[in-house]
Amino acid sequence: MRAAFLSLADALHRLTRAVCIAALAVIVTGQLAVVILRYGFGIGFPELQDAVAYAFAALVVLGLPVALYDDAHVRVDVFREGQTPRTRGRFDLAGLVLFLVPVFGLTLWHVWPDVTYSWSIREGSIEPGGLPGFFLVKTCLPIACALMMLQGVARVLRPADG
Repeated sequence: MRAAFLSLADALHRLTRAVCIAALAVIVTGQLAVVILRYGFGIGFPELQDAVAYAFAALVVLGLPVALYDDAHVRVDVFREGQTPRTRGRFDLAGLVLFLVPVFGLTLWHVWPDVTYSWSIREGSIEPGGLPGFFLVKTCLPIACALMMLQGVARVLRPADG
């Protein structure tokens, strides 16, 4: 059961990383195209601007579980440098159990009504001529919360050497 859960966490990490890479590609190429079209040719393209904004929002929230999995997240701990690996592991475990899972669980609970309402009205862009589907962007937040909790639990279950 543990191995299956860790395999699921690894697979979801690879999928989330791929989505983040795709979002970054949309941001870079889309923003470049918006600038060239606007300043080079005097053409506005609100749909492309929305696509860039949507991709940025997705990248920000979905990048959190990727950073957690890769142990690339920021720690605010002035004592960490002097700690032994065992002590670091204990502090990490306490942080995951006492803070990460409850905070993201509460966030998920809090945003769920807004996301379901957004889906019920099929919320779109506030910009005239913008993209529909803003409800899909809002869905990234509860997905990111669930992935953060999943990766936090996986981190607790994963052997210390792997």
